Amino acid sequence: MSKKWITAKLPEFVRDVLRDFCLASRELESGFRLLDRSGHVDFALLSHLLGQEMNKGLLWHLKDTAHVLFKHDDRPGARRLGQFLDWSVGYIFHDAMKLREDAYQQQTYAPWFRKMRHQDRNGRGSSIGDDLFGVLDQTNESIQREVNRIRFLLSICRRLFAEYLPLHADNELLARFLFAQNDLVREVFGADYQNLVGRIYGTRPQRMYVLAARSLRRGGWPDEATRALDRAEALAPGCPEAREERQSLAPGPR
Repeated sequence: MSKKWITAKLPEFVRDVLRDFCLASRELESGFRLLDRSGHVDFALLSHLLGQEMNKGLLWHLKDTAHVLFKHDDRPGARRLGQFLDWSVGYIFHDAMKLREDAYQQQTYAPWFRKMRHQDRNGRGSSIGDDLFGVLDQTNESIQREVNRIRFLLSICRRLFAEYLPLHADNELLARFLFAQNDLVREVFGADYQNLVGRIYGTRPQRMYVLAARSLRRGGWPDEATRALDRAEALAPGCPEAREERQSLAPGPR
């Protein structure tokens, strides 16, 4: 990939990193809540999120895209924040890889080992079996440590996004994503959502909807663009940017 091509694609990379972070966060937290309830990790979910070298999953794509974006974003202030985000996303990916392996051990070998240990409770090797059973306990402890660490790093990423994304407040694709997938972003950021949007758009929250409308209009989605402009004008009646965009949206003379 050439530097020129990457620079031209930066708005898309910014949108994609936030989108994939939100989607991966939702899936990971769903699996972690299952662990909280049942004590077991969803191995299939982790396998789907991670994928393989030749068939990368969502988390793998997130790691790769983040590395490209934060390596090439030269906006003032972006380099250090990007390095922190790149490192955090990479650590989440590698911890998820370890978690998947531990989940495989827990799902595949633990039931078999418990059955063998019960059948040979007083037989030869039973004392060794008792010692080996301690490995399963260590695996469960490792799983909990990895989950806690991933949850912590996800929270750090949410804080970092609130610092980094204001550098891209003029990004139409970012605004369009925040508008179109607002429920997803709110779910992932929770109590931090208002801070995120406030940091990006400051005292002009209507600008998110104007930029989203512009992107939607250019993409051939006039109805959605109109809906975004309605939201902008509800927040800031008489907003000149919204009025100008609505004029661009209106069909020209036949």
